[in-house]
Amino acid sequence: MRDADIVAGRARPGQGAGRLVGSDRVLVVLKELAAHPGGVGLDELTRVVGSPKPTVHRALRSLRRAGLAGQDARGHYLLGDEFLRLAFAHHEARPEHVRLRPVLESLAARFGETTHYAVLDGREVVYRAKVDPPSGAARLTSTVGGRNPAHSTGVGKLLLAYRLTTRDDVAAWAGDRPMERRTANTLTTAAALAGELAAIRARGYAVDDEENETGVACLALPVYALAPGTPSGALSISALTYRTPLSTLVEAVDEVRGVLGRLGEGS
Repeated sequence: MRDADIVAGRARPGQGAGRLVGSDRVLVVLKELAAHPGGVGLDELTRVVGSPKPTVHRALRSLRRAGLAGQDARGHYLLGDEFLRLAFAHHEARPEHVRLRPVLESLAARFGETTHYAVLDGREVVYRAKVDPPSGAARLTSTVGGRNPAHSTGVGKLLLAYRLTTRDDVAAWAGDRPMERRTANTLTTAAALAGELAAIRARGYAVDDEENETGVACLALPVYALAPGTPSGALSISALTYRTPLSTLVEAVDEVRGVLGRLGEGS
């Protein structure tokens, strides 16, 4: 396994971490701190990262000098205030996030379900914004910055449809790595995915029929924040099927398009 895979989050920090050097090790330590919002001790951090304690301590010292890590009264390490300031300032300044917030809020209120804005990153989607419904006891566990496989999500398939326009494109993207089966409904072959992407291009929207998580369905539409011809991301309404079945979302697709259009983000 390559060191870059570890830093990019495609492996647990301890897997092969002994090969990490310099800035790579600092990044692994930083990512591990993010997994412990209540703080983590040096011994546990050393064990998970898989590097000698003095080495991990040097990485922590570098992060603390930059304000990216801190230490609480118990001696536990956690993300620093400067890291949080940079992360939130950057997120709030994203043009697509600012422009789409009213759309997400409007649709979340209309359907009583969670709305997302996501972008494609290789074989995964990254959620850039999320709005929970104003009421309702059960809500989704997705988070801003969280990831899911592109092939099993409505937003992912929607964006792949505009990137992979031929069967050869899909086959090259899928490569030799198996596509994870998240549920019984997940598409796991290049042929099946190619057919689905062609259907998405024809109708202009994508669905997730409990393909990523059992009991959750999704309707996704393209968002054109940067250029009119290529989606910069995708908007989705993700619903708990026991209260909002997929058919209800699909029947309202023109209404959703209208909301996008009125706010200057039409598809």
